[in-house]
This record gives sequence, structure tokens and C-alpha cells, in this order.
Amino acid sequence: MNWLKSTLSAVAGTQEPIYGPEAIQSVTKQAETTPYTALTRDDLRWRAYQYTNVETQTFYVMADNGTLVFVQIIYSNIVGIHTTAQFNAKIFNLKGGEHVWHSDPLSNFMFDEGMYSFGADNLSLTLNEEADAYVLKSTVSADCLVDLTFKRTTPGFVVGKNGTSYFGTDPKNPWGSMSHSFWPRCTVEGTITTPGQAYDMAGRGVFIHALQGMKPHHAAARWNFINFQTPTYTAIMMEYTTPPSYGSTKVNVGGILKDGEIIYAGATNAVTHTDSAQDSENDWPEPKSARYTWEGTTSDGKEVTAEVEGSLGPRLDRIDVMAQVPGFIKSIAGSVAGTRPYIYQYSPQEKLSLKLNVGGTETIEEGTMFCEATFIS
Repeated sequence: MNWLKSTLSAVAGTQEPIYGPEAIQSVTKQAETTPYTALTRDDLRWRAYQYTNVETQTFYVMADNGTLVFVQIIYSNIVGIHTTAQFNAKIFNLKGGEHVWHSDPLSNFMFDEGMYSFGADNLSLTLNEEADAYVLKSTVSADCLVDLTFKRTTPGFVVGKNGTSYFGTDPKNPWGSMSHSFWPRCTVEGTITTPGQAYDMAGRGVFIHALQGMKPHHAAARWNFINFQTPTYTAIMMEYTTPPSYGSTKVNVGGILKDGEIIYAGATNAVTHTDSAQDSENDWPEPKSARYTWEGTTSDGKEVTAEVEGSLGPRLDRIDVMAQVPGFIKSIAGSVAGTRPYIYQYSPQEKLSLKLNVGGTETIEEGTMFCEATFIS
């Protein structure tokens, strides 16, 4: 029974008391005085904390030939006694059918001395000296050979001073945190090779470094994410809603950018699911249409508003996260913690448009979108 309790705590945990919204020091508060901060090389270090946390570096690719991909390194620590690392790669089949999906544990993983680069058996992720490019090479799976170079064309940013929200009833001694750092607009070169095809990855990309410095389902009950790329602009947004234990507080970070310039970045953004339908398999309100809005000012004081709105189209995928753990743990965890995490992924084949207004000058430009809606508890 003690083993079961510890396993449940690691995988799902139990519900927390109602602390109230004052128990989260949201990054949106920082953003009231410092809307965003440009990333430096030091900001790109892996944290590798010695307590329960999940740290990810994720690379999204929208290739010029229409291929949609993400690759991801996950580094996690369970209660300070067990660390694991995983490499995920997913090539979406936009025409229906099976996606190419590989998720492989990593062995002998380590960081370089400065904590900028990551290595493991048959995998390397290297940040260059100029801190403007990552090179990722993986032969972890013989069926998915990855060779990618991400070079940013716009400064990276965090919202607020450090991109971090803190959890805890004592602001000076938080017991958890959540942070996101962005390279929202990158050029991508390279290939991903599978037994059936070699994919040319030349195109645009996004890099996100995220850290959940606590049990993930304690930090957030729901998530929304959009990566929208046009020939000229990038619109990006990450929003999570805390569980009731932290007042069901919404935290939204994002920005509008073009090559060489952050037009706007901050926390005054919003996501609305304008149409949804109850998923018959799990009762979550699966979104069918959505509106994403950004509102703020440029660094020289011009007003900025932006919007992407429309049908999400047929979903690309629906991921039952708890299906990755043994069935008996899944059933008990669901009853103990009310945790039923599902991720819905979309990339509308009917092009949507970014409507951008900067200082009274309006621009409308079609683009390619990838978005997620995640329901946890």
C-alpha cells in the first residue's frame, strides 16, 4: 500500500486544499510593469531542479512543403529521488490516418558544464556560442533519424521579468512554479528520416523551454496553445488555468513578432472556444472553433491588437495521457485526484488569417496554425 501511495503521488497525486487565488503569484503581475524581457544566453540554461518537476524543450516545425512536426526532450524528477529523460518525435499525417510517433527513453543523459546543451546515448542537443541556434541530432530510434537546426530570426522572450509564476501561500517561500521561454520565429533546416520516407524540414519553427516546478496537474487544470505562422508574422500564445485550489486563475503569455522584431509580448491575451461539442468518450467539451486575441503596446507606445479566429477543422489527434500508465493506476488515480488528461491537437487545412493592427495600421495575412487544447482535471 505504501508503494501504491508513492506511485499515485508521482503519477497523479491527490487533490489539494482550496488555497485561493492569493496562493499564486502570477507572471501577469510582473507583466504590468515589465511586459516582457528579451532572452540572454544565461536564460537558456536547463534548470534540472532536484525536486518534483517536469522540464521540456520542444521544437515545432512547419515545413515549406506542408509537413508538420514536433520533437521534444523531457527531463523529469520525481520527488528528488528518480530522474528520467525521454525523446518524443511526432510527424502529423494531415490527410488522415496514422501519425508517425516515437517516444523513447534516454540513457546516460547529461548536460554540458554550463547547462546549455543536453546529451544522451545517440542524442545531442547543442546551443551554439552565439545563443541563436540549436542543433538536434538523434538516432535513438532507427525508425526516426532526426537532424535539425533551429536558428532564431527574432529575439527570444519571456513574459514579465523572468517568465515565471509561483505557487504557495508564502510568496517568499513558494512550493511550486511554472515558466515558459520562447523563440517564436526561427528558420529550420534538416531532415527526419523514417523507413518509409525522408522528410525535408526546411521551413519555419518555434522553440519553447518550459518548466513545471511541481506536479503538473496541481499547477494547471486546462491548457491552450497556438503557434500561428505567416510569411511575415508569428503569433504565439500559451494559456493555462489553475485548478480550484488556486482560484481557477488564468495565466496567459504570448506575443506577436516578425523577423528581427518583437512587436508585442505580454500577458494581456485571451483564448475563447467559440464552439465546442461534448466528447462522447470522456465528456470533455472538445473545441470546434476558437478565437485568440492579443492586446498591448509596442516598445514605443503604439497600440497593438491582433486576432486569429475560425474553425479548427477536424482534430489531428486526441491523446489520452493516462493511457501511458498501467490501467489499475489510471483507474485509481482518476478516482482519487479527478485527473483525466486529454490533449486535442489541430491544424486547420482551411487557412485562417492573422488580423493585426499596429498604431492604427491594419494588416491581414493568411498563415498556418497548430494549436492544442488540453483538459486535465
